[in-house]
Amino acid sequence: MTGDFADGYFIQPTVFDNVDPASSLAQQEVFGPVLAVLPFDDEAEAVRIANDTDFGLAAYVQTNDLRRAHRVSADLIAGNVWVNGFVGIPGTAPFGGTKQSGYGRLGGIWGIREFTRPKNVWIGLD
Repeated sequence: MTGDFADGYFIQPTVFDNVDPASSLAQQEVFGPVLAVLPFDDEAEAVRIANDTDFGLAAYVQTNDLRRAHRVSADLIAGNVWVNGFVGIPGTAPFGGTKQSGYGRLGGIWGIREFTRPKNVWIGLD
């Protein structure tokens, strides 16, 4: 990097191919213009690799098979799954991750419920 970003922690958009599923790049959440490509042989292996991490903020499925889209989305352990591209997050939709990718949800009624503490009070009428 040059210019204003030369002394910071910035990287050009980068694609890493043939990433080892056990590597830190595959196992950690990377927030930046970085894509890790991990090879797999079949759908079951792809889901296993995707779920074999301590994080689960979001997942992406690329397919032209609607049944596969639903099946794989159901099998992925992630707070959000996008199919065939990112379409945004409406403010009324709950957003959050699983595992170490956050606790709870933001947005919509689920986000409001995160800030409430329901209590039951039972009164005997004998």
